[in-house]
Amino acid sequence: MAPIMGLLKRVGYTLAGFALCLGSTLAMAEVVVVVAAANPLQALTRNQVADIFLGKTNRFPNGKPAIALDQMEGSAPRDEFYTAFTGKSAAQLKAHWSKIIFTGRGQPPEALSNSTEVKKRIAGNPDSIGYIEAGEVDAGVRALATDPP
Repeated sequence: MAPIMGLLKRVGYTLAGFALCLGSTLAMAEVVVVVAAANPLQALTRNQVADIFLGKTNRFPNGKPAIALDQMEGSAPRDEFYTAFTGKSAAQLKAHWSKIIFTGRGQPPEALSNSTEVKKRIAGNPDSIGYIEAGEVDAGVRALATDPP
């Protein structure tokens, strides 16, 4: 009887751990792509956003400069953004930038500490683009429309 109780206890712990993981995934805030309120751009496709953040272009479709601002490696908004817009995991993203840097073709976007810092920087520079939690959008920045995933 004792071995069965031990097994049931382990199964219970496993299920509880799974439920906690599932709950934290559901609690993730939606991340939106933002530009300064003064930027006339209204929308970008997911591919255009990915190209800017992966260093494939440094311009908006209208020809104006696009300065990408990132969040810190390992942050939930960063992981959610790159998964949704580029389909790359943190490890794949690191490999991508290692190759770009090694070949001298570019540098990754500047990483800021959180959504508040990204929002402040973008509000002060109409050429910048970043991503923040949807609930953080205010009068200084505007969420861009993007095509559905």
